[in-house]
Amino acid sequence: MSTRIPAHKPVVLIAEELSPATVDALGPDFEIRHCDGADRAQLLPALADVDAVLVRSATRLDAEAIAAAKRLRVIARAGVGLDNVDVSAATKAGVMVVNAPTSNIVTAAELACGLLVATARNIPQANAALKNGEWKRSKYTGVELSEKTLGVVGLGRIGVLVAQRMSAFGMKVVAYDPYVQPARAAQMGVKLLSLDELLKVSDFITVHLPKTPETLGLIGDEALRKVKPSVRIVNAARGGIVDEVALAAALKEGRVAGAGLDVYASEPCTDSPLFEFDSVVATPHLGASTGEAQEKAGIAVAKSVRLALAGELVPDAVNVQGGVIAEDVKPALPLAEKLGRIFTALAGEVAVRLDVEVYGEITQHDVKVLELSALKGVFEDVVDETVSYVNAPLFAQERGVEVRLTTGSESPDHRNVVTVRGTLAGGGEVSISGTLAGPKNLQKIVAVGEHDVDLTLADHMAFLRYVDRPGVVGTLGRILGEAGINIAGMQVSRATEGGEALVALTVDESVPASVLAEIAQEIGAASGRAVDLTA
Repeated sequence: MSTRIPAHKPVVLIAEELSPATVDALGPDFEIRHCDGADRAQLLPALADVDAVLVRSATRLDAEAIAAAKRLRVIARAGVGLDNVDVSAATKAGVMVVNAPTSNIVTAAELACGLLVATARNIPQANAALKNGEWKRSKYTGVELSEKTLGVVGLGRIGVLVAQRMSAFGMKVVAYDPYVQPARAAQMGVKLLSLDELLKVSDFITVHLPKTPETLGLIGDEALRKVKPSVRIVNAARGGIVDEVALAAALKEGRVAGAGLDVYASEPCTDSPLFEFDSVVATPHLGASTGEAQEKAGIAVAKSVRLALAGELVPDAVNVQGGVIAEDVKPALPLAEKLGRIFTALAGEVAVRLDVEVYGEITQHDVKVLELSALKGVFEDVVDETVSYVNAPLFAQERGVEVRLTTGSESPDHRNVVTVRGTLAGGGEVSISGTLAGPKNLQKIVAVGEHDVDLTLADHMAFLRYVDRPGVVGTLGRILGEAGINIAGMQVSRATEGGEALVALTVDESVPASVLAEIAQEIGAASGRAVDLTA
């Protein structure tokens, strides 16, 4: 069944060079215009009367550009990232943002595999030497991949493809990913290990994680002191996950044999200490740079534009959920999403079963979208792809997570309450509950597990569990004060005197892991988690 397009031809602006297949996929129902999106003098007036704009990475669609586009209904990014699109400004303006989240998965996986082979056999170095008139067979003796152990750090879609492809080389594949169930990994012939175990046993390590505050610098000095001196490390995911300074030091000291890099902490990167090592294979962020990936991206966003302008459900919409949402339900969407993100931070893993519970007056409406919103939050900091209301259930399915929505009209303590509750692989349970208070729908946390709290939701939070005793609040305040971190709000909850207590606090900036660890050590905390909702 073909998508219906309005009688008048909507205007679609193509602001960068895209695959010819993009225009073919749009079809004859649109007026197609072109401009150089990188030239603001061209872009801003060109946006004045368009219904949709298609870009890649060079066109900056910020609040100014969105404000200049009075008729704009869709922004389509023919690629994965959205760094050049102000999604918040688009959302406020009622503009749908779509991208092509799966367009470069195969391409990125193949590049990682290429870097693995290149680092094992010194292919670029030998090629450069021979073209320079040097025949140096012995200098570029490599190592076989067969029967070696490949450690995959991050077993998402790209990590899975790399694991499958390198298994065909006869490699033994192990992986670290706290958000994947062991049974799911076993189905793929992959053994899950802790990060420390993976670092110790791997002959090759390839990184496929999203860049978050938790993963930034994950493969740093401490990690690189646990690896085999013969290890070769590949990063074709995101710059900064592998600490480039620490890697250079490890290469210099002979603690790492080689590396293959496609991404860097700061890009474009044309000067790095890593480039001085003959054992480093470096490429200029080519992960998505194939004709096939660009064509897939163009076709995908063209289809999304057709659907959006016809008023139909858009699977790759980043900021809009399909279907009609009751006005009373809309304010709870960001609450449910934030509760999902906090849940993931508290759990430190993906649950085996996830329950989204909604109680109160709001349940007289269809609240299925709150389950989707919570799922979106749960996976926001887990996967390396843009999470939408549509693909969040797919991420849950891929990880073997059973998801249930429970609703009820009775809510004795609050007008409405939303809870995200998860059962973990070890049998433990984590839950976080929130509500909307007052005429301004103030977002508040009302419970963390069995502990009742009353704390306004904030961008930066921390939660610590410890045995109730005097002096804890003072210790906590002192350490945060010494770190220059201001406490905005705090709640202490305990079940019994001298029993387990919870302190939940909001602060004006992120709590560094080192500061949180110091607090946890001094107060003897059983657990300590920091949450950054701005990341």
